Amino acid sequence: MISLDLILLASYFLVLGILALYGWHRYYLLHLYRAHRANVPAEDLPLRVHPRVTIQLPVFNEMYVVERLIDAACGQDYPRDRFEIQVLDDSTDETRDVAAAAVARHAALGVSISHVCRTDRTGFKAGALEAGLREAAGEFVAIFDADFVPAPDFLRRTLPHFGDPHVGLVQARWGHINRAFSLLTQIQSIMLDGHFVIEHGARHRAGCFFNFNGTAGVWRRTAIEDAGGWQHDTLTEDLDLSYRAQLAGWRFVFLPHVVSPAEVPVEMNAFKAQQRRWAKGSMQTCRKLLPRILRSSLPLRIKAEAFVHLTANVNYVLMVLLSLLIVPAMYVRQDAGWRTMWLVDAPLFCAATLSIGAFYTVCLREIHTDWVSRLRYLPLMMSVGIGLCVNNARAVLEGLGESAGEFERTAKYGVERIGDEWRTRRYRRTMALQLFVETGIGLYFTWAAWYAGTHALYAILPFLILFQVGFLYTGVLSLVQQFSPGVAALAPETDRVPSGAQRPIPVRESLS
Repeated sequence: MISLDLILLASYFLVLGILALYGWHRYYLLHLYRAHRANVPAEDLPLRVHPRVTIQLPVFNEMYVVERLIDAACGQDYPRDRFEIQVLDDSTDETRDVAAAAVARHAALGVSISHVCRTDRTGFKAGALEAGLREAAGEFVAIFDADFVPAPDFLRRTLPHFGDPHVGLVQARWGHINRAFSLLTQIQSIMLDGHFVIEHGARHRAGCFFNFNGTAGVWRRTAIEDAGGWQHDTLTEDLDLSYRAQLAGWRFVFLPHVVSPAEVPVEMNAFKAQQRRWAKGSMQTCRKLLPRILRSSLPLRIKAEAFVHLTANVNYVLMVLLSLLIVPAMYVRQDAGWRTMWLVDAPLFCAATLSIGAFYTVCLREIHTDWVSRLRYLPLMMSVGIGLCVNNARAVLEGLGESAGEFERTAKYGVERIGDEWRTRRYRRTMALQLFVETGIGLYFTWAAWYAGTHALYAILPFLILFQVGFLYTGVLSLVQQFSPGVAALAPETDRVPSGAQRPIPVRESLS
């Protein structure tokens, strides 16, 4: 009869082994990134013609940033008779008044701009984009979310790449206006940079599928229509449309040198809500499109890369399982000593974790001259990735079991500089039980790290500390931000703007 200890260890090594395979895939992306350097798109091609462009600005309850967005969109260095702007406003609060005033101000200056307000939010963002497209006059469609501040030369730098008639999308890299605001914003910025610079860069250079990120990109209208249009049966309408368009034969271009600054969440709960939506939506898209991709006549390498891309969030479920298994597995093998763990556990852990360090180190070297000083954020970034596993695993399981769901917007507060106030502003989030679960797991790993240290299980101790710090950081920071004294009560979205709130002054992130 198979013992319980054997089942436990087999499960532990199976989970750790799968995580290690996904870890090795990061090395493969680095290989693609370096091996296909010759396929980097040209920078700053001349724009010889000025096609008609529609700029769509989907907005829902974004009173602190909507005016900044509209001002930036209207400031495009592009012939005014060749572009129009649609403010697709589904808001239910004062955002409509702020947007209406900004639209009226720019319309009086001669900008072709309309304020489109739906009577219901059918399809959420995808529904708004779909409704706007029916009225759009542009041959090309540029999309910016409410927290973005596109540079004046955005259209001039992206549109020349549509000279190839097979190009259906041009995606710019996200920048981060408030990168230096806090440790949390620094960590998020590095995570996003890795996604764009290495993941998008490698997949684009190697001719694999990659995705539109919902904003800071330009679509050829016929590519949207040819792919079946915007659909709202997933929470990641951008990922869904991207794969359908590439399956239909359209080619995508990623421009790492064109950076569109945006505001990353300053609140841990808002960050978690954003991550939860992305994780859930990606699994919905996986469930919807992966069978079609695998049945297609695409080359095997493209199918394999699409499989890894669309299933990557399963890692969060595996991380939860590993969190449950790692301490019991350590306990039942403690008599084997630290040498056995060095020989067996450590290589698998290194494959799963050191690949992250290599991945983001290369990214930092690519885009920052002071990249060495930024390496100090990597250990905590890896811990935060672990700490998100409860939040995102729940979303993955929901994505496998539902066809759609509620679109959780990511609250933005117009925070751009260190010292900007956000705690008294609206749109604050609560997460209730999950915060205590994460904090409790963090305390559990604190005990596990103490136990490993006192029993000479030194090989596994660094990894236990990663788990401990990750869960405590995500759980405790959420608790502190949610219940800190002196903060205004968490207000529903029907409350008014606090008196004395100041509108932010737009700034641009340095592109160095």
